[in-house]
Amino acid sequence: MHGPPADAELARLVRDEAGRLVAGLARAIGDLDVAEEAVQEAIVEALEAWRRDGPPPNPGGWLTTAARRNAVDRLRRMALHRTKVAALARLAEAVEPAAGGRVAGVPDERGPDERLPLLFACCHPALPVAARIALTLRAVVGLTTAEIARALITSEATAAQRIVRAKRKIVQAGIALRVPSEDLVGRLDTVLTVVYLAFNEGYLTSSGDRAARRDLASDARWLAALVATELPGEPEALGLLALLTLLGAREPARFAADGGLVLLADQDRSRWDAAAIAEGTRLLERAAGRRRPGRFQLQAAIAAVHAEAGTWADTDWPQILALYELLRRHDGSPVVRLNQAVALAHVCGPAPALAEVDGLGDALRDYHLFHATRAELLHMLARPDEARDAGRRALALTGNPAERALIRARLAR
Repeated sequence: MHGPPADAELARLVRDEAGRLVAGLARAIGDLDVAEEAVQEAIVEALEAWRRDGPPPNPGGWLTTAARRNAVDRLRRMALHRTKVAALARLAEAVEPAAGGRVAGVPDERGPDERLPLLFACCHPALPVAARIALTLRAVVGLTTAEIARALITSEATAAQRIVRAKRKIVQAGIALRVPSEDLVGRLDTVLTVVYLAFNEGYLTSSGDRAARRDLASDARWLAALVATELPGEPEALGLLALLTLLGAREPARFAADGGLVLLADQDRSRWDAAAIAEGTRLLERAAGRRRPGRFQLQAAIAAVHAEAGTWADTDWPQILALYELLRRHDGSPVVRLNQAVALAHVCGPAPALAEVDGLGDALRDYHLFHATRAELLHMLARPDEARDAGRRALALTGNPAERALIRARLAR
């Protein structure tokens, strides 16, 4: 038996390849449901086979072949019209076994990335915005339903329902799984939102045994760059790429040697990536030159202010607070208002900040950072019992190991 090593290899492969495989299959056959189910079946098959025999020499090729064969089987069962039959013929040719255990038509190296067409297809204006985001995070990025629910601050049942309805709508409306020749800009905000949420999940995971998923964060930056290249005249695409570049510049200083999370106030800024900061700033200046500000440009501007400060004490909090005020005109979401309250605490003190945070209780009662922020403000106001209660609630709501360790340390304080 090869349990743990095989499971670890499969988990890595699923993180790296599931979204890419779904996108490629969906584009080949024009059916997102079949593609996703075929990949999921391949993952189950891999788990059984690799536990028994150990991981194969080319795990990616093995999983690709299994997914394609599963798609062939499904299409054979449901091939009711010519387009499905044509797709079936193409896939059947791709999965014929070749000498040496390899598969004809399936190269060892990864082929062209198909996620950009699927990204824009899933963000079709015929779908409700919330459904677009949930479906894209599932089909393109490969997040689980639980991860999507946490990213959207909603229940798993609601997230699952949105995904199912979105898939049904794609079939009913005959939405092509490709980059549209028109209305790219109309879909842009949803596309950028999905990429940003994917980056956030990689930057600091919502669950699992790892504090961060650098592969997912790197993929999100790559997608942001691809979108910015596709739409070079759109400042918000540049703004998102600038934001992710500036946030990624902090990566070397974000975790201690023991894996503990190092907050921005305590990071060794000499370890920040100076080249990435310069690149992010350059991208932001290019975006600002278009004179069409938006929420991602403003978030990038806030990140740039932090990057410019030589120390935490040097941070220009009044400027950050002013930028948050501008940001609220473009994005009045509760999470933005929560972040603005943190800046307010540094400018005006914890009491007015706590009043702002308490006003968000109904919207953010299941969001761990809402309770963690309250706990810190209550601690600053010398209200330890209330701070402890808020900290315990934050601890109960987060699954990230580094965040849990940090909250426990604060509770011990």
